[in-house]
Amino acid sequence: MAGRPVLGFDLDLTLADTRAAIGAVYAALAAETGVPIDVDVVVGRIGPPLEHELAHWFPAAEVPAMAARYRAMYPDVAVPATVVMPGAVAALAAARKRGCGIVVVSGKNQADTERTVRFLGLAVDAVVGGLFGADKGAALREHGAGAYVGDHTGDVDAARAAGAVAVGVATGAFGAAALTAYGADVVLPDLLAFPGWLDAYAPA
Repeated sequence: MAGRPVLGFDLDLTLADTRAAIGAVYAALAAETGVPIDVDVVVGRIGPPLEHELAHWFPAAEVPAMAARYRAMYPDVAVPATVVMPGAVAALAAARKRGCGIVVVSGKNQADTERTVRFLGLAVDAVVGGLFGADKGAALREHGAGAYVGDHTGDVDAARAAGAVAVGVATGAFGAAALTAYGADVVLPDLLAFPGWLDAYAPA
């Protein structure tokens, strides 16, 4: 993507609505193990690494095995239940119209990030999975991202670590006020507002 401006995007609850998808995997895991899991609580805090969430429901010694089982279920259970977030396709198209490269950097593991992007037909140049919060910064720097768009406070940390503009979208667990208070440079209600912001950020 050398020579082009680059925009980074988070995946879950930014480009992809994975709430029903992730909920379905946790429901299946609960049914299989007999461990009660409050799926609504899980869905309400999507963003951090899988192992962090599993630790709320399983003893530490069982978390690696449960993470492996979750990931084994994910392609067949979750991916088909995933849909694009409102405005996501138009946001990517606006970036393309401006000549921008696009990289997705997600906390979801690499294989399922790639599967999700492919299933949704998202037109991006690069996909990096398995990173959360400030750890995303290295990938964003590697791809030269000037801005990073995400729904979580961890995505603000990611942008800060990359020296990029932090663009928050209030489509996840954190509302506009929380993202602003945390230090996002720009806060949008959703990606439907993204093309208008991009016109101001990267004028012709």
